[in-house]
Amino acid sequence: MKTSCQRPPSIPIILATILFSISCANSEEVNLHMFFRCLSNNSSPFHQVSQAIYTPNNASFLSVLNSYIKNPRFLTSATPKPLAIITAKHISHIQATVICAQRYGLEIRIRSGGHDSEGLSYVSNNPFLVLDMFNFRALHIDIASETAWVQAGATLGEVYYRIAEKSKVHAFPAGVCPTVGTGGHFSGGGYGNLMRKYGLSVDNIIDAQIVNVNGSILDRKSMGEDVFWAIRGGGGASFGVIISWTIKLVRVPSKVTVFHVSRTLEQNATNVVYRWQEVAHNLPKDLFVRAFLQAVDGSKEGKKMMLVHFIGHFLGKSESLLSLMNVRFPELRLQLDDCKEMTWIESTLFWALYPPGTPTDSLLVRPSKVNASSFITKSDYVKEPIPKTGLESIWKVLIKMGRNVWMQWNPYGGRMSEISESETPFPHRAGNIFKIEYYVEWVKEGTEATNHSRNLARTLYKVMRPYVSKSPREAFLNYRDLDIGIASSHHNRTVLMKSARVYGCKYFKGNLGRLMRAKTSIDPSNFFKNEQSIPPVGH
Repeated sequence: MKTSCQRPPSIPIILATILFSISCANSEEVNLHMFFRCLSNNSSPFHQVSQAIYTPNNASFLSVLNSYIKNPRFLTSATPKPLAIITAKHISHIQATVICAQRYGLEIRIRSGGHDSEGLSYVSNNPFLVLDMFNFRALHIDIASETAWVQAGATLGEVYYRIAEKSKVHAFPAGVCPTVGTGGHFSGGGYGNLMRKYGLSVDNIIDAQIVNVNGSILDRKSMGEDVFWAIRGGGGASFGVIISWTIKLVRVPSKVTVFHVSRTLEQNATNVVYRWQEVAHNLPKDLFVRAFLQAVDGSKEGKKMMLVHFIGHFLGKSESLLSLMNVRFPELRLQLDDCKEMTWIESTLFWALYPPGTPTDSLLVRPSKVNASSFITKSDYVKEPIPKTGLESIWKVLIKMGRNVWMQWNPYGGRMSEISESETPFPHRAGNIFKIEYYVEWVKEGTEATNHSRNLARTLYKVMRPYVSKSPREAFLNYRDLDIGIASSHHNRTVLMKSARVYGCKYFKGNLGRLMRAKTSIDPSNFFKNEQSIPPVGH
């Protein structure tokens, strides 16, 4: 029995185990053999890379792989598995992985938190390796300069907690799920309940470190402004390996106010939602009110009913919020008892659906259990209020689909309308009144259940077509959706660019061209790629 004091097998032992298990090595296995040798030769001798490698022959391989798979639909035996996982513990491990994988023709997938909706950070149909970044989780908060240095494997919960440790009046605008990794979240845009006040995560990033295709470590100055622009909203995995970010902290009051109220159709929900569409994006920047739409069990057995949740976040006291709502959004009939004052860090627990009284250090917990429900996400942007007749049609569809299908409507306006479409690759700015997230979840395993849920998502997406943006029908990169287009497997650059325009124009609109030029400057051979990556410009 292996004891805790025994060291993991060395590189030669790992190679011997792999080679012994095959009677006749094919080119893929030979390449993997050579990759491990290269990895050992190119890593720091003071940080043994052998302790960071997991292959299918290692008893811990599946537990390491599965621990950061946040979507159970990719836990099946049919899901392609990596040839190895490199759980980098030193920056030289990252550099060596890039250099050696490229040298021996192995694809890499880069995983920070494992929340990619389509599993692209840990799944590929080609022979591949997973470069796991969860050990790169260091943070340094500097309140004097109002900045923070954050490694890509740190979670949002860790970022929030460490900020609050140093200050009760500073925060950072990012998402509400505390286990999301900053590597993917920030590089895809990153939004949350502070976006109407301070914009997105990418609007508050002032420097970054990446490892490029040559294994070099670059910062903002050495990577150049075009690449620095590209990784702030264009998806970092197309350009290199994000190592760390330098972020600008934002000011918040010592107390904020949150609320969560619900309305049924009998409580005039249709009129309230219609009015929400008119006012939510026009409210003061300090106020964010999300609408959450879902069918739930009704009072009669077997009957469903619509329930709309309005969840608010206000940078101020409850009395000020109530006065504002009574004037600007009286239809919601918000009461003082609905409002809860708390510190900003306590509000992150509220938004993450922790029970009241949960200690703030819960934000540091990285759950070992995988989510119970598989899920599919999609996204849309809305430019004009959906008419009441349209809302009524949507209610009927949601009621028919049931409680495992829901929509989340997030208001825009405020700071989001002040930032140019081309300031970062994220183009969804002025002109949008809200963004939609579609979410379908299920517990039952098997292809039939997955296909059924996928069809539900596609049906709802089709139903919403008349009410959302057009030419292109815009989408949000952080809600990854392979239905809107997949990169060609062809190596011809013209073909690659043509396929990338299908999904790229929806994610990035007019910014796609600059993204492809940035890609060409830093990764002309297209080593960093996935099913929806940015290709280099063709010749």
